[in-house]
Amino acid sequence: MKLHLIASLAFLLLPLASAWSQSEQTDFLRQTGMIYVVVAVMAVIFIGIGIYLIYLDRKLTKLENQISDHD
Repeated sequence: MKLHLIASLAFLLLPLASAWSQSEQTDFLRQTGMIYVVVAVMAVIFIGIGIYLIYLDRKLTKLENQISDHD
């Protein structure tokens, strides 16, 4: 029973430790001005994924039209 209680407490407190360490990391990034680099890289990644999804959607639409025209 004690092991179960300790394991459940550790499971619940583990995300809190991660959140506390992230606060220190973000403070460091803000102080050094590197937070803007992180935001820019994330924006480029999301824009790239969006462009890829649009390209893929258009390509799939063309294939679907070819299949429906062929039948």
